[in-house]
Amino acid sequence: MNKVVKNADEAIQGLEDNMTIILGGFGLCGIPENSIAALVKKGVKGLTCISNNAGVDGFGLGLLLQQHQIKKMISSYVGENAEFERQLLSGELEVELIPQGTLAERCRAGAAGIPAFFTPAGYATEVADGKEVREFHGKMYVMEHWLKADFAIIKAWKGDTHGNLIFRKTTRNFNMPMAGAGKITIAEVEELVPAGELDPDQIHTPGIFVKRIFQGEKFEKRIEQRTVRPK
Repeated sequence: MNKVVKNADEAIQGLEDNMTIILGGFGLCGIPENSIAALVKKGVKGLTCISNNAGVDGFGLGLLLQQHQIKKMISSYVGENAEFERQLLSGELEVELIPQGTLAERCRAGAAGIPAFFTPAGYATEVADGKEVREFHGKMYVMEHWLKADFAIIKAWKGDTHGNLIFRKTTRNFNMPMAGAGKITIAEVEELVPAGELDPDQIHTPGIFVKRIFQGEKFEKRIEQRTVRPK
């Protein structure tokens, strides 16, 4: 089945105001840059965004934040965005902070159809407030529920026309578990090839999880904090 769409604008068709979307990426690594730009252009409002990060000022999800298109952020790492901080402290933005591993697993559970699971992360902290807690083998665990969305938007290195995906290095951290956690999963890729060209042993996400795929362009691949040794 050919799942190719022309571009990001076509890929996000049907994404409307007040929807919940999952967006891949680890910090700024492996974020769906083209799709985010298309969301800004479309002007959808009241979004609930599930993502490891909140982008930075003027890039990534920071573009949606500065246009006040996001109503709620469900994230684990938000420390690089001054506009995010301003909106949070002023009460303009709802925020749910989740431990990184828990966030990834909640997305994976959503894709796998697992409604809940237990994890020790966050026990005896604010993370566990209002959640069921149980003891297993002498250790306390917190019950966490899956995360599901109207759309999951991820980015991969290579993909084929059937939606099979290959990721590179750190980009796998959140893009992989998020694939399939949306009713519609969109994949933007750096290189799109005909079905059958990818080595089956190298495929990280099978095409059954992907509904739409397109080849992105002009990826900036920004680095949040560049640190070098003194000469």
